[in-house]
Amino acid sequence: MTVRVLLADDQPLVRAALRMVIADAPGLDLAGEAGTGAEAVRMAEDVEPDVVVMDIRMPGMDGIEATRLITVGCGAQVLVLTTFDDDEYVYGALRAGASGFLVKDMALDDILAAIRVVAAGEALIAPRVTRRLIEEFAGRPAPGPRPPRATGLTEREAEVLTLVGRGLSNAEIAAELFISAATVKTYVTRLLAKLGARDRVRLVIIAYETGLVSPAV
Repeated sequence: MTVRVLLADDQPLVRAALRMVIADAPGLDLAGEAGTGAEAVRMAEDVEPDVVVMDIRMPGMDGIEATRLITVGCGAQVLVLTTFDDDEYVYGALRAGASGFLVKDMALDDILAAIRVVAAGEALIAPRVTRRLIEEFAGRPAPGPRPPRATGLTEREAEVLTLVGRGLSNAEIAAELFISAATVKTYVTRLLAKLGARDRVRLVIIAYETGLVSPAV
């Protein structure tokens, strides 16, 4: 199955670099390019991509609002592309429905791999920024009361959710709990269903918002 990719970035050089590697990548097809958030939303509706690689800082509509509209409207997966260190909006993009985070200085092969991971329905945060992202996000509570969404979990489910919130992969969780990776995947699937979470990134949010994990972990 070919993964259709829409690039949304106001920097032509970034789009050109990604365009070239996507053209040579088996199983990936460039569905279109957008230079603004509003253009990305329009194109997503027209070309129906599987994955949108989304910059955050763009003229007019930013990547956060575009992410929100795209994930609700056409259901495409969104990978946020950010410099991270100076991007104050990345946490809003997470709440807006982004399924992954990339940094612009990642190797192009890693970006291609991330596109495939997200297209397969998994969430991905660049390993080098995972824990920093989690700590920063935890210090930025969402407005309004926090619902007790983690109630009704078994002890083991709560343990798995806690480790997901700490940024551990399925393999790392399996090693921590002395269970198989397949069993961890089953627990994660069960957590997604019980908590009404769209993907693994939302599980991280819930783990922090319900107090199962804190930045000190």
